[in-house]
Amino acid sequence: MVTIEFAASLRSHVDCPPQQVAAGTLRAALDAALAAAPALAHYVLDDQRCVRKHVAVFVNRQLLRDRCALELPLADGDRVLVVQALSGG
Repeated sequence: MVTIEFAASLRSHVDCPPQQVAAGTLRAALDAALAAAPALAHYVLDDQRCVRKHVAVFVNRQLLRDRCALELPLADGDRVLVVQALSGG
């Protein structure tokens, strides 16, 4: 199983506790997690089903660089963290 966690900044919009989903691709894992909290999907994915620019996804602490290439294979024990990317100066 893969653990998917949404950061508190996203959970403040829609409650979505950490979830265990089947290993497969990152896209399938995100789809499974977002199925449990469908209102959160539009915060995370855009109309082309790519990760929105204001969201960062980490797989095992590695930042996902390509927001549309979600076919990354995941294995049992992997951890995915979805956070709201904030910037400022």
